[in-house]
Amino acid sequence: MAELTQVPETISGRRTRGESIALRWKERKKGWQLYVLMLLPFLYLMIFRYYPMLGAQIAFRDYNLIGGVWGSPWAGLKHFARFINSYMFSRLMANTLILSFYQLIASFPLPILLALSLNYLSSRRYRKTVQMATYAPHFISLVVLVGLMIQILAMRNGLINNVIELFGGQRQSFLGNPDAFRHLYVWSTVWQNVGYSSIIYIATLTSIDPELHEAAIVDGATILQRIRNIDIPGILPTAVILLILSTGRVLELGFEKAYLLQNPLNLRTSEIIQTYVYKQGLLAPIPQFSYAAAIGLFRAVIGLALLTTVNAVSRRVSESSLW
Repeated sequence: MAELTQVPETISGRRTRGESIALRWKERKKGWQLYVLMLLPFLYLMIFRYYPMLGAQIAFRDYNLIGGVWGSPWAGLKHFARFINSYMFSRLMANTLILSFYQLIASFPLPILLALSLNYLSSRRYRKTVQMATYAPHFISLVVLVGLMIQILAMRNGLINNVIELFGGQRQSFLGNPDAFRHLYVWSTVWQNVGYSSIIYIATLTSIDPELHEAAIVDGATILQRIRNIDIPGILPTAVILLILSTGRVLELGFEKAYLLQNPLNLRTSEIIQTYVYKQGLLAPIPQFSYAAAIGLFRAVIGLALLTTVNAVSRRVSESSLW
């Protein structure tokens, strides 16, 4: 009798579970358009981001065109050891890290300061004008930007040297000075991107409750006190997330700009990992694909380690983190 009484309960349970599955499928069918839209970026990630990762194995092989990726002999960590033990390792790491952290320190706080300044401008027309003037450089092509820099900083007929000579000074080789390369690279990047990078902070500032500012004004708070006690805490979580992401990309410097500004005179400071990989993998008389891939993979692993470390520190110090 116990078995007979249990049968209807089991059947009833199966029906309930089946009904719940059917209900979920019915709900999903209602939003099938969203799944179709999601399919395009999913396919993009799978085809152009994840599938090419299979080719990263050439960093562990002695790659040759005849054998291909899967037919080339296995080499293990030989190419990684070769790079670490090479005389270029210390120079490349130093140039890349110095340039990366210099750019991070210079470019991270300025968009925040610009957003805070624009937020307190009383003239709407002046604020729009400043926004347009600071956003516009972001849309200039990188090749055009470097071309302008070369023309303005040229030693013979550049605008800057013409002004220096007009006031009795000596012409300077800015582009050929290794010590000037980092400053030119970083501050031209800051000039090009500071306005565009401030958009997210401006959007965050507009989401802060206006009643907080109204109460602060009633209490007699100054603008600096309102910035310190209301605005900065409001944008701090966003700033922390962006800082973590920027630190994770600290070794991913723009190859194009460094390569275009590079010349034999400033090579001591302008040779970074990306330009070295390009020269070894494509420009060498005998292209060393496996060696170049190993260097690129080494850079990616270091970037992942930095991202994980900074995220862990941020999670301990504050409540903001990526995961």
